Amino acid sequence: MKLFTAIVFCSLVVGVSSEGWFSFFKEAVQGLGLVGAYWDMRQANYQHSSRYFYARGNYDAAQRGPGGVAAQVISNAREYLQGLLHKLSFGSSSYDLEDLTSDQRAGEWGWSGNDPEHFRPADLPKEY
Repeated sequence: MKLFTAIVFCSLVVGVSSEGWFSFFKEAVQGLGLVGAYWDMRQANYQHSSRYFYARGNYDAAQRGPGGVAAQVISNAREYLQGLLHKLSFGSSSYDLEDLTSDQRAGEWGWSGNDPEHFRPADLPKEY
């Protein structure tokens, strides 16, 4: 239900016309390839690879057109909440603020259409 609400909200922001709804929802679901990058990151469980996976997920979402905006909104909301939790915990969070801003920059890199391989750790297995 939260995903549906996010997609509807994004449609209002993007200004999707009534005949473009089907296309928008299709692109939004495809744009959630960002989720695939997240699951790959969890499966790889590889230290210092989060920037690569953020860049890759946002790059994939950006390729989906206006519907990919849903994925970007979800990603930005997640990053914002992590930053907020970090501030509320007065720095005692296990997620370092420096890592947060680094991940955000990598996401922007990918969203801009730049090659996510720029952030790939040298010895990350090729399957990812």
